[in-house]
Amino acid sequence: MTARLSSWIKPAAIGALVLALAGVGYATFGKAEQAPQVTFISIAGDKISTADLRGKVVMVNFWATSCVTCVKEMPAMVDTYNKFKGQGLEFVAIAMQYDPPNYVLNFTETRKLPFTVALDAGGNIAKSFGDVTLTPTTFVIGKDGSILKRYVGEPDFKEVHALLQKALTAAG
Repeated sequence: MTARLSSWIKPAAIGALVLALAGVGYATFGKAEQAPQVTFISIAGDKISTADLRGKVVMVNFWATSCVTCVKEMPAMVDTYNKFKGQGLEFVAIAMQYDPPNYVLNFTETRKLPFTVALDAGGNIAKSFGDVTLTPTTFVIGKDGSILKRYVGEPDFKEVHALLQKALTAAG
């Protein structure tokens, strides 16, 4: 009887250990990355912090007027914002540090961008979001402040819309 017991105790103990380690790993690595605590200054001069946006779904788009893909995707970004703003979506388009402010202002006015446009004059906001250097880079942030998705390059807008729909209807 003891031989039969010992034949399954060792595998059971190993299995329990693996499950315990998996649980610790999930608890450690399974937590969503939180959006950094930063304050944006819009081209209108308004200060908006990520803390102010808690409880809302937010898209943060790093872009530049000299970025061909950014310019190409901007009408789809406007359409996305217009489609979801009534459901509570907030949108901040952050112009990169190297983008001349007068170019950003001109682009914003001529394209009639309906969302908040901010300048990252010192590059600190891009650094805070994981040292963003490639444009466009877009983050979708959940109501709890967690980063739900990071898109580098032009995103698949069908996928973005599905993610936004899910995030906006989630309890928060």
